[in-house]
Amino acid sequence: MPQTYETITLDDAKRMLSAAEAKATSLGIAYAIALVDAGGHLAAFVRQDGSKIGCIDLAIGKAVTARIFDTSTSELAALAQTGQPLFGIQQTNAGRVVILGGGLPVLRAGKVIGAVGASAGTADQDIAVSQAAIEALHGST
Repeated sequence: MPQTYETITLDDAKRMLSAAEAKATSLGIAYAIALVDAGGHLAAFVRQDGSKIGCIDLAIGKAVTARIFDTSTSELAALAQTGQPLFGIQQTNAGRVVILGGGLPVLRAGKVIGAVGASAGTADQDIAVSQAAIEALHGST
């Protein structure tokens, strides 16, 4: 029997990227921003002019990490410290796990439908850019 699931649509992604870009611009930082669907696959991506090349993989990795663990990358970072229960988690999944702040799962009606990742600033700035994307999805901007 086929299974169905809800995921980020292209229209969702466009609206979310636009809001995230606006937040990045307000911070005065050129960002890389990635959105993945419910399956953890890249749905949309933007790299603002002048953003660092290294931020591309970080943004995508943060989004994928937030989706495959259905938690924020900043929460994973705290749990991955020496002596904590998830120490070493960043070495799993062929080394693709990114535990820097800025990756957030995207929920609709309590279900994860994808994730967003942003990279260029501090962890708090990256979280703010990702949060702006989520707020746009839910009409809070």
